[in-house]
Amino acid sequence: MKSSQLRSDIQSKYPPKGWLLVLGIILIATNMRAPLTSVGPLIGTIRADLGISNTLAGLITTLPLLAFALHSPIAPKLSRRFGTPIVLFSSLLLLILGMAIRSSIGIVSLLIGTVILGLGISICNVLMPSLIKEKYPLKIGIMIGVYSVSMNFSGAIASGISVPMANQVGLGWKGALGLWVLLAVVALVVWLPQINCKQQYKAKTSTANEKRTNLWKSSLAWYISIFMGLQSMLFYVVISWLPDILKSQGMSSDSAGWTVSIMQMALLPVTFIVPIVAGRMKNQVALVIMTAVFYFIGIGGLLSGDDTLTLLWVILMGIGSGCAFSIAMMLFGLRTANAHDAAELSGMAQSIGYLLAAVGPTLFGYLHDATNGWKVPLIVMFVMAALLLIVGVVSGRDRFVGQTIGKDNL
Repeated sequence: MKSSQLRSDIQSKYPPKGWLLVLGIILIATNMRAPLTSVGPLIGTIRADLGISNTLAGLITTLPLLAFALHSPIAPKLSRRFGTPIVLFSSLLLLILGMAIRSSIGIVSLLIGTVILGLGISICNVLMPSLIKEKYPLKIGIMIGVYSVSMNFSGAIASGISVPMANQVGLGWKGALGLWVLLAVVALVVWLPQINCKQQYKAKTSTANEKRTNLWKSSLAWYISIFMGLQSMLFYVVISWLPDILKSQGMSSDSAGWTVSIMQMALLPVTFIVPIVAGRMKNQVALVIMTAVFYFIGIGGLLSGDDTLTLLWVILMGIGSGCAFSIAMMLFGLRTANAHDAAELSGMAQSIGYLLAAVGPTLFGYLHDATNGWKVPLIVMFVMAALLLIVGVVSGRDRFVGQTIGKDNL
């Protein structure tokens, strides 16, 4: 069965959901990046205050990604056992606990709190796309767009206000990081009405009766997972090393920082528009090709060393990043037949994706040190974009994971 046929079959089965559910999704999304992106601008202050090494400071940003990678496959199982609303509520509790511990005492609490909040966010990362598929099967594109914009916008805002909150407002780095507990508490309160025992029982009974697919044996699931991994790796490599690349081409530190901020803002409209367009297309191959072209031009521009159009190259890379992320989020719903498979695919893909994302910045730093320049790392990025195109074209075709035994299964 094609995805377009499935959408027509469920046309009359799902009435529109209430505004409180939409608000809950938005608030959870805003808590999924801000606790992480607020750390980067404060790393220097944290390192100086605690007297820690650069390597140990790097763990503050690496630990959440490792938590995402290791914990993501568990989230669908928790959802199947307890119901998605309760598991998401519990993840918010974990997030609040983690942020409180992170801002409490010293380096030990900082690292422990970071791991705990990473576990909470990893659950949300996996279950939100499947929740949207379940609750809004006819509006997946719009809701993924709202979810993506909320998540990335709050992340960009958090990056911008962390230092002013710590210095100008006088909260210090602990207060600037702990401030985000308030947003998580608001999300927790708004989400509370979604927990309904009868609905939870029905949801678990329905899920238990659904045919389950072993996604780890599905070639399509692996293509989607590799696509997720490559787009995650490209994004975190760019976020980590683009300022240094720009400074090596003669840009000042302040200008490099602002340029990276512009890149993040450039992806915001894309993360809203692309899911809507993707949801209305028979397949997403054309969007994948367009994404790769943005990356090719942007990376190629940086490789050329032409600094007169640097801002254009960076914006194109930002647009490519936004397109790739949006396509990955949409594939979890478009390439699965039910919410359970969507959660399983999301868990599998994000586990692989964030493992690559955690390795990426370190690998590119090593390549830079080994070659004493950025040409080789940028060439590797170009190759990664080419691989993204290849696996994306396969992932973008209109079919479901595990749809045909012998053709899709490994």
